[in-house]
Amino acid sequence: MTYVITSPCIDIKDGACQDVCPVECIYEGGRMMYIQPDECINCGLCLSVCPVEAIFEDDATPVAEAAFKAANAEFFGPAVTGWGAPGGASPDFVSALDHPLVVRAPHGTTVVP
Repeated sequence: MTYVITSPCIDIKDGACQDVCPVECIYEGGRMMYIQPDECINCGLCLSVCPVEAIFEDDATPVAEAAFKAANAEFFGPAVTGWGAPGGASPDFVSALDHPLVVRAPHGTTVVP
């Protein structure tokens, strides 16, 4: 099991999740944060501090947000950042890029069609 960041994070990027993550597996994209699933240790600290309730256990992700399971993982792949598993968030791993699902999301809303 891993955690997934979903649409309520789009255009919010509060960052509290990054602050509490003990393994620094939460990375900043252009419009939202992303969890690197291979680095996540499933501690749930991020879930407990997210002010917009955007984080879910992968197997508890609402059906309407299910596409974000793949979006979080694919953000790190060759089609978006190409970072793979960088080993911890740092200023070197901040991107203006986003997964296509997020790029297509309308601004000013957390609902992704």
